[in-house]
Amino acid sequence: MTASDEGETQETASHPAAPAPEPQQAPGRHARRPGGDPEDHAPAHGSGEEAAETAASETDPQGGESGGDELAAAQKALAERTLDLQRLQAEYLNYKRRVDRDRDLVKQNAVFAVLTNLLPVLDDIDRAREHGELEGGFKAVADALERVVSGLGLTKFGAPGDEFDPNQHEALMHGHSPDVTTTTVDVVAHAGYRIGDRVVRAAKVTVLDPEG
Repeated sequence: MTASDEGETQETASHPAAPAPEPQQAPGRHARRPGGDPEDHAPAHGSGEEAAETAASETDPQGGESGGDELAAAQKALAERTLDLQRLQAEYLNYKRRVDRDRDLVKQNAVFAVLTNLLPVLDDIDRAREHGELEGGFKAVADALERVVSGLGLTKFGAPGDEFDPNQHEALMHGHSPDVTTTTVDVVAHAGYRIGDRVVRAAKVTVLDPEG
C-alpha cells in the first residue's frame, strides 16, 4: 500500500457515509407525528352528526313557537274577517229593508196624490146617482172608474147613523135629537175615503147630539 492510498483510507474512515434518505409514504397513508402515533385525517362523521342533532334540538322549540304564533295570528285574522263580513251583511240587510220601505212609501204617496185629485170626480158621480142622472154610457164610465179606484185600495166610508168619530168625520153642523144617545151622523155631505188605515179625506157630515 502506498502512502497516498493509506491517506485516502484514513480520510474515508474519518468521514462516514451520509445516511440514505427515508422513503416517502404513499398518498393516503397515515402520517406519523414525530415521537407519536400517526395523525388521523379521516372525516369526523360522528362529531358532524352530533352537531346537527344539537342544532336541531336548539332550533326545534323555537320553530314550534313560531308556528304556534303564525297559527294564532291566522285564526285572529280569520275571526276579524268573519266579523267584517257579518257586519257588512247586516248593513246590507238594513239597507235593503230601508230601500223596500222607501219604495213602498213612494208608491203609496203617488197613489194617494192621484186618488186625492179624483175625489171631486167621485163626488160628482155620487150626486148624479142621488138625482137619478147616472144612466147610459155615463153610468158605465162611472162604474169603471169606481172599480179602478177600489182596486188601488180606496174605500168609501160615512153613512147616516154612524157614530161620530172626529178622526174620520168633519162636522159641518150640530143638531139635537131625543132619538140619539151619542153624537151621531145625520147627513153625509161628502163621503169620506181612506187607503188602508190612512184617511185620504174625512167625511163631511152634519151630526145630532143627544138632548140634555
